[in-house]
Amino acid sequence: MVGRRFRWLLLVLLAACAVIAGGAAADTAATTPQAERVRIPLASSRMRLTVIREAQRVYGLDAPVARFAAQIHQESLWNASAASRYANGLAQFTPPTAEWIAKVYPELHPAAPWDAHWSVRAMVRYMRHIETNQADAATPCDRWAFALSGYNGGPAWVTRDRKRAHLARADPNRWFGEVELHTARAAWARKENRDYVRRILLSLEPAYSKAGWPGDLACEPVEEHT
Repeated sequence: MVGRRFRWLLLVLLAACAVIAGGAAADTAATTPQAERVRIPLASSRMRLTVIREAQRVYGLDAPVARFAAQIHQESLWNASAASRYANGLAQFTPPTAEWIAKVYPELHPAAPWDAHWSVRAMVRYMRHIETNQADAATPCDRWAFALSGYNGGPAWVTRDRKRAHLARADPNRWFGEVELHTARAAWARKENRDYVRRILLSLEPAYSKAGWPGDLACEPVEEHT
């Protein structure tokens, strides 16, 4: 009788442990990019035609519209009044970058980062500027990863990171699992920059694409990069 009770109690304890472990695993999965549930703000619908028009004006009919929508989502959650310590507006331009863009692109003068339409026009053109300077990337996925890293932290940092990866015998033409692992940035800046790239390309862009925003995905599903 005692042996039976002991076995019964042991089975109950094992079942409880399995439930607890399962719950912990579920919590962990919820934090991964592939498990993220992206809610697309209603404000995006008001800017949809502007994003499509400006993206296609710069990139042609095959423009990666969903990618730019994902980038705006990450930058400001489609809030044209968004302000941080260093940047402002829908596309979160710093004042010096906004002024530089207004000088390089006369049609965008004067700088107006608080204006949503100006921000979209400027973001698409600035991304084009950064992205074309990464033409030696191994794949389009890597090229856009470099470009997004440059938008977030400055193009000069991408050059430094690629050189650092090369010195470490990593592939300087690939981002995921290569250049993304090499940088001299502060820990907080490294995390912000790497999370920025991953979330846009592996989580937000697929969500906007699934919601019907035009453009082919830059990267393979996230499982291929884990």
